Amino acid sequence: MYLLNHVFMSKVERVESELRKLSQAELRQVREWLDNIIEDELEFTSEFEHSIQQAERDMAEGNAARVREPDAP
Repeated sequence: MYLLNHVFMSKVERVESELRKLSQAELRQVREWLDNIIEDELEFTSEFEHSIQQAERDMAEGNAARVREPDAP
């Protein structure tokens, strides 16, 4: 029965199932690895460069850093 269920699960469902078995430390390692993969695939756009320059100006002027709030569920 397990094999049958495994065949019908999507790749994401199988990964989620395996992730549930990991410790908090192992999950943090996976998160860091995923963050690195996602970051490597980001495109360096002029808009992104502008936001970096604005943040640098803000810091130089002593303005408080903007805090990114997580998206609501």
